[in-house]
Amino acid sequence: MMRGLVIGKFYPPHRGHKFLIETALAQVDHLDVLVCSRPEQTIPGDLRARWLQEIHPAADVRAIADPGEDDNSKFWAEYTLRILGRAPDVVFTSEDYGEAYARFLGCRHVMVDRERKQVPISGSVLRAAPLRYWEYLEPCVRAYFAKRVSVLGAESTGTTTLARELAEHYHTVCVPEYGREYCEKMQIKGLDLWTYQWRTEEFAEIANRQQDLEDHLAREANRVLICDTDVLATGLWHQRYLGIGSPEVEALASSHRHDLYLLTDCDIPFVQDGLRDGETIREWMTARFEETLAERELPWVKVSGDPKRRLTQAVEEIDKFLI
Repeated sequence: MMRGLVIGKFYPPHRGHKFLIETALAQVDHLDVLVCSRPEQTIPGDLRARWLQEIHPAADVRAIADPGEDDNSKFWAEYTLRILGRAPDVVFTSEDYGEAYARFLGCRHVMVDRERKQVPISGSVLRAAPLRYWEYLEPCVRAYFAKRVSVLGAESTGTTTLARELAEHYHTVCVPEYGREYCEKMQIKGLDLWTYQWRTEEFAEIANRQQDLEDHLAREANRVLICDTDVLATGLWHQRYLGIGSPEVEALASSHRHDLYLLTDCDIPFVQDGLRDGETIREWMTARFEETLAERELPWVKVSGDPKRRLTQAVEEIDKFLI
């Protein structure tokens, strides 16, 4: 059996790394990929390893501690042998250290795209401007770097309209509101939403499904992900219907911040669609959103006026972090 090795930081994994690993996989029977990780790195090594394992299921990927010694090929060869328990037959790199590293390992070295002609990108360049080099990232990594924008507001304040228009403007995806789908299913079952007694576990289910949907669609985002509501809003609806907060929903909201929150003003006419019951409390709900966003020190902007003006305001804000 021919055993190969690829080692690096993969900080973050990009299509240059993909080319390197695919080249290695084509030449060996078993490939170990070691992801070197240091505590000060902003993307955890375990996460980088999971990404690579997803991208390359045929490889054996694991994260390892990076003890430093960057220019010491003899140290790294000995360290690698302790980790693997054996020497590989061949090591694949795109770096000048590869020849000496392989010699100390006692194996063959294959240099892959040293001049970066096949894939002209590096980890440091990508870290500095991931949105600029979007095409070099795989979907699972894109989900991490995508800027997330949440459109929030009281009932019938134009949140869905704005979210869809923003997604169209940026040629990206829009995360739909799972709570609305949940209510539509309740109606199909014949339940009367006007008298229904909501339960905390239902809001927890809605919040978790909303977050799962957002995380899934982030893989398809074109630099920015537009969210028609989020779990922060779910927590406020829990307060509205049950009179108290939900620790589970609020904990989920606290662990998933967005890059920008767009709060839709209640300065447009209320439209009844068969599901809405909050016409008389739109101002109160809008105020609660404002208070919550301010209390949590989240980046938010209130958009007002007709749809065209709201879209212009929102685009101006989003463009600030997409340049």
